[in-house]
Amino acid sequence: MPSRVSLALYDDAIARRFEPFALTRPWSTMRVGALLVHERWAHATGGTARWHLAGRAQRDFREGDGPHPARGTLPAGTLIVHSRCAVTLEPALPDAPVLVCRDRDGTLRVAAVRLSAPEPVATFEDGTLTLDALARRHHGRRRGVEMTGHWCDHVWDVFALLNRLLGDDIATLARVMPVQMLAQGHVLGPHPVWVAPGATIEPLTVFDTTAGPVLLDRDARVQAFSRVSGPCYVGASTVVSGGRVGGSAIGPWCKVNGEVSATVWLGYANKGHDGFVGHSVLGRWVNLGAGTTTSNLKNTYGPVALWTPDGLVETDQQFLGTLFGDHVKTGIGLRLTTGCVLGAGANVVDRMPPKVVAPFAWGGGAPYSTYAVDKFLVTAERVMARRQVVLDAATRRHLHAAFGRRWTDV
Repeated sequence: MPSRVSLALYDDAIARRFEPFALTRPWSTMRVGALLVHERWAHATGGTARWHLAGRAQRDFREGDGPHPARGTLPAGTLIVHSRCAVTLEPALPDAPVLVCRDRDGTLRVAAVRLSAPEPVATFEDGTLTLDALARRHHGRRRGVEMTGHWCDHVWDVFALLNRLLGDDIATLARVMPVQMLAQGHVLGPHPVWVAPGATIEPLTVFDTTAGPVLLDRDARVQAFSRVSGPCYVGASTVVSGGRVGGSAIGPWCKVNGEVSATVWLGYANKGHDGFVGHSVLGRWVNLGAGTTTSNLKNTYGPVALWTPDGLVETDQQFLGTLFGDHVKTGIGLRLTTGCVLGAGANVVDRMPPKVVAPFAWGGGAPYSTYAVDKFLVTAERVMARRQVVLDAATRRHLHAAFGRRWTDV
C-alpha cells in the first residue's frame, strides 16, 4: 500500500448515533485501545488521515492534527475507511482496492475502499451508504484483502475491546517508538514498562505488570504513591498524581488521581482528586470534581442497561460505568449510577443524577435547567487556554451548533 495514501474516515448512520459523543465529534476521533481510530488506521496503512466524513453536523469539527471535514470531491486513490472498524496496528497487507475485517460471528465486512475515480463528498452526507455498495460501485465486487480488526457495533464496545487491544497495542508501539525499558526495581510482574523520552517517574511508585505491559508516552509523569497496573497506556504530558490506575487508555494532557480502572480517556481531561472511576469513557475537556465516583457493577451482578437514542438497551456487559461527553463538569461528591450517560457540556452538581443527563444540562437536581450557550463557550475558552489550546472560530461554531442540536427527550 502506498506509504502516503490519503485516508477519509467515514461515520455511517450507526456511528452518528453513538451518544453522548456523536453530538460533538466524529467516531474516528474516539480512542479505541491505546490510539484514536484515525491514528490506528494511519499507523496500520502508513497513510495520512486527512479527512472525516461525518455529515453536516461535524462540518466545523477540527481537533489538533487529526482529520478535517472533507469538502467538494475526494480524489481518486483516496482510501475510504469505516470508522467503526478498529484495525490492529500491524502493517496493512499490500495494495488492494478493498480491505475487509471479520466481525464477531466470522463474517467478512468491508472496512475500507480505495476510490477508483473521484467521488463527491455529498455521497457520504447522510451516512446511509454502505462500504459494500461503494466497493461494488468502484470495483464491481465486494471481495477484498483481509486485515485484522474489530468492529464497534455499539458505543459500549469501547470497553469490550479495551483489554483485548491494549496489551498488543503497547507491544507494537514499543517497537516503533523511541522508548526504553524501565529497570525491574519499580516493576512487579513479567511484562515490561516502556518509557518514552521526557517521561519521569518519582520514587515510591509501583508498576504492576502481572496482567500486561505499561507504556508512558513522552513527557508523561507518574508521581510518588502511584500504583499503575498493566495493561495501561499513559498519554503524552499526562500526570498520574497518586492512587491506583490500571487497565486504561489515557490520552494526552490528562490529570489522573484516585482509583481508575478499565477507563478510556480521549485527552485533556481532569480527575485530580480521590474517587473511583471504572469502565467509563471521559470525553475531551471533562473535569471531575473531588470525590466524583462511578458505579460500574450492579448489586445483582447482572448485565447493565444503557440509555441510547433508541431507548434503554441491555448491553450484556456486567461492568459498565459512565459515559462522560465532551466538556462535562461534575461537582464534588457526585455519585453516578451504573451505566450512566452524561451528555456533552453538562454541568451537574447534585449528589446523584439520573441515569441519563441531557447535553448542556445545568444545575443541582433534575429537572435541570439549560446551560446558557454563551456562558458555556466562555468557560470552554478558559478551560482550553489552560492547556494552551485556542477556542478558534470553527470550534466555537461547532459547539454552538451542537448546542442547537442537543437532545432533550430523556
